[in-house]
Amino acid sequence: MDEGAGTLGFTVIEGWGKLPPGYRYVEAAGVAVDGKDNAYVFCRGEHPVIVFDRDGNFLRSWGEGLVSRAHGITIGPDDEVWLTDDGNHTIRKFTPEGKLLLTIGDPDKPATLQSGKPFNRPTHVALCPRSGDIYISDGYGNSRVHKYDPRGRHLFSWGEPGTEPGCFNVPHNIATDAEGLVYVADRENHRVQIFDGRGQYLAQWNNLHRPCGLLADARNERYFYVGELGTSLAVNASVPNLGNRVSVLSLKAELVARVGDRFGGEKPGQFVAPHGVATDSRGDLYVAEVAYTFKGRQENPPREIRSLQKFARQSTHTR
Repeated sequence: MDEGAGTLGFTVIEGWGKLPPGYRYVEAAGVAVDGKDNAYVFCRGEHPVIVFDRDGNFLRSWGEGLVSRAHGITIGPDDEVWLTDDGNHTIRKFTPEGKLLLTIGDPDKPATLQSGKPFNRPTHVALCPRSGDIYISDGYGNSRVHKYDPRGRHLFSWGEPGTEPGCFNVPHNIATDAEGLVYVADRENHRVQIFDGRGQYLAQWNNLHRPCGLLADARNERYFYVGELGTSLAVNASVPNLGNRVSVLSLKAELVARVGDRFGGEKPGQFVAPHGVATDSRGDLYVAEVAYTFKGRQENPPREIRSLQKFARQSTHTR
């Protein structure tokens, strides 16, 4: 739990995010924060992108009728918004107000399953802070990472199905750090793999459970945030310490903090299915959950479950 000479902790802010009347998330697949600390929630309801200020006041929504299935959201250096839509197999860049700037991929035309060609249900986008190059994890129907230049031209790809280093079993999320290294949440291999900008395997982080959300904190380069899913197996569904949490790691993959409970749940501060993570300039943490997919839709009758939580960061330094 070391943070230099202090400790790092988070306290849930209950009820954060005030939706307008008639709005609902259904569930939130992703969340990202812009340079003004506005939070963009990418959800699977009628209003795909919902924007709040840092206090949780509604600002605007957009994307209505444009999104097939929300999955990943990334904010670029100029506050441009990148949406990964695994339902129509595209990655699109928008202005903060929702004007389309760039589309990568052929809408509704998936590549052949596990062919390695872009895209078959891509999952997320990361932008290199040095070059502006684009990395895309692909995803559900492929076992691949694709690299594009800032104009959206394909450069090369790497990865194949498997468990060996450099192979993937659902590359679910992707991030880059200040040095241009690439981190891939290899979900069903229970690890995060690390590559250089040429796609060469460097290392991996283990001791994670179905890593789903992934964030290299650009404002505090000492930390990585990993949203971990719980088990999907009935045999260990009631076993503690198997996901349903957010782990905070150092650059050396040391555990700095954990957010959540030993068990999954719906109480404030617990998680059902953490799917996307983000932080703001103060280090506060935002967690998006696909709780309807993992739990709500299976109930009779189906019900919407809490989809978004914000946690205030608390850092206590000792002398």
